[in-house]
Parts: sequence; structure tokens; C-alpha cells
Amino acid sequence: MEHGIIVWLIIGAVAGWLAGVLVKGGGFGVLADILIGIVGAVIGGWLAGLLGIAVGGGILASIVTATLGAVVLLVIVRAFRRRA
Repeated sequence: MEHGIIVWLIIGAVAGWLAGVLVKGGGFGVLADILIGIVGAVIGGWLAGLLGIAVGGGILASIVTATLGAVVLLVIVRAFRRRA
């Protein structure tokens, strides 16, 4: 299922916020959360395809995929922030 740009922004915002809640540390703000969620959707979709996991369609599946990808992204970003 393809989503419009507004739906992707909403999915990105929700996924970024959820990832921020799940991964400890300071938040990045609303715009950064949206970007993290959208990039997380790309990462989550890539990882699901790489692992052969069929996520399904719809907004809920997109939010779950984006959230998982955003969590992976936040863990990596925060690991590098601690070292710097």
C-alpha cells in the first residue's frame, strides 16, 4: 500500500516519537523525530527484506516497521554520540 506524503509525515512522527520513548536518552525534537521516523521506515523496510520478514501492508504495519528501523537508527546514533 502506498501512502501520500502527509501520511508518511504522520507515520514518521509517530515512529520517531515511539522510538524516542523506547530508546533511553534525550529527545531530538519534533522535526528530528519525523526525520528519524522516515529514515527508520527505510531502514526497517530494508532490514525486513534482508531478513525475509513479510511485514504486511497498511498504516499499522508501516508504523511498526518504521519504529523498529528508527530504534535501530537511534541506538547507532546514540552510540556514536557517546564516543564523540
